[in-house]
Amino acid sequence: MAAVQLPASDPAPTLSRWKAFAIHLSISALVATLVGSAMYFVWYPDPLFEAMGGNELVMILIGVDVVVGPIVTLIIFNPSKGRRTLRLDLSMIAAAQAAALAYGIYVVAEARPVYVVFSVDRFDVVAANQLFEEDLAKVKRPEFRTVPWGRPPVIAVEMPSDPDEQLSVIAWAASGQDLQVFPQHYRPYAELAPLALKRAKPLADLRRRHAAEAAAIDAALARLGRRIEDTAYLPLKARNRDMTVLLDAKTGAVAGFAKVNPW
Repeated sequence: MAAVQLPASDPAPTLSRWKAFAIHLSISALVATLVGSAMYFVWYPDPLFEAMGGNELVMILIGVDVVVGPIVTLIIFNPSKGRRTLRLDLSMIAAAQAAALAYGIYVVAEARPVYVVFSVDRFDVVAANQLFEEDLAKVKRPEFRTVPWGRPPVIAVEMPSDPDEQLSVIAWAASGQDLQVFPQHYRPYAELAPLALKRAKPLADLRRRHAAEAAAIDAALARLGRRIEDTAYLPLKARNRDMTVLLDAKTGAVAGFAKVNPW
């Protein structure tokens, strides 16, 4: 009588090490592309992506999601292991990678720019982690009571008229918390556009002062369809790189940005 061949209870997988690596890499690259696209087109729209250090944040996400996870799969994947053992190993890798990715997205979300704020004589990019619940609770205008999740709008902040509030703002400024991080004093930009225009300088002055960046200024004007004599400017202060805000020289409306040193 011929012996009966029993099926293996935990057969070895037919997937090769390199194929498993390629599959993991493809999935990780897709996730990283989706996250990077959301950053660039929604949270960090140009030129804020560069101004706020988006490149560095994306590289961290890529390092965690696209590089580390697939490489670990390549190292530990052994076709001679049983399916159950490999399934457990891959589940642990996926869980660790998902946790690292979730933390990375949390960091990116907390550091995302939420407002471009005109303040006194310049614009500042305010990040989500610079606004606190206790200040948001004091906001009277409904549009500023919550932190935005979409593209950062251009707004303005006004020094309070109450002497006690002025002293409070000055005291906080000594510790590095300037006027632009107090949402209770936010205003629509249109209300303070005349003041911004009053503080602005002709763009031709900046072009003369920074002759080496004249081409970048001209390119920004061409992209916006503007003439230099109709354009003024104010500095934009940001976390990673300061840039230039271009204003309509008649109305003070924000016309665009130039990746040029404004100082």
